[in-house]
Amino acid sequence: MTTPALSPLLTVRGLVRRVGSRQLFAIPELVFPRATAVALTGVNGAGKSTLLRMVAGLEPAPGATVAWEDEGGTRREAPLTPLPPALRQRVAYMHQHPYLFRTSVRDNIAYGLRARGVAHDEIERRVGAALGWAGIVHVQDTAPEKLSGGEVQRVALARAKVLEPELLLLDEPTSNLDGHAREQVIALIGELAAEGRSVVMVCHDRELINLPGVVRWKLGDGQLDTRHR
Repeated sequence: MTTPALSPLLTVRGLVRRVGSRQLFAIPELVFPRATAVALTGVNGAGKSTLLRMVAGLEPAPGATVAWEDEGGTRREAPLTPLPPALRQRVAYMHQHPYLFRTSVRDNIAYGLRARGVAHDEIERRVGAALGWAGIVHVQDTAPEKLSGGEVQRVALARAKVLEPELLLLDEPTSNLDGHAREQVIALIGELAAEGRSVVMVCHDRELINLPGVVRWKLGDGQLDTRHR
């Protein structure tokens, strides 16, 4: 018996970005599949980070729409800008250079849950699990400015994971990392994908691109190739 195909997590239509008179890209339809890890590649300046930020609601996307299924299975569609409230808890974005609040690592990871009004006991449980997952229990009471680059990235990944998003958008998650720090972050991203979450990451890191099951998208010449090999 054939397993039915999963419906898309999100479908974005009419995604266009112009810089002055120049059209950076025009993407008629972009389907974000469920339970899939995607490496978004392309030359510098192609608009990869901009694309992710538009989908995350961090940059305006005039004229673009987004379609999804709500928890009851009903199809919904709305303008992408502003990001519909129903999607804000389903999408998480991690900046290439994550900003951490000038408080403890634990407080940074708990911030989003507190903002959502999650009960204290549930926050403690989820933050504790995220600290253990990211291997940063030993720095949970440390101020961010005392962390290494690899630790900052792992804190940012834990802060995103703890929100339990369905779609994680990661901008160059291993940039400026090398050696063991890079290997740790790659392993965590592999685990996120293995959990069945959708992960789209801007990257040039061959090891990330070549992780098992990763699909490659390539942005170039104003077009997005989602079947790139």
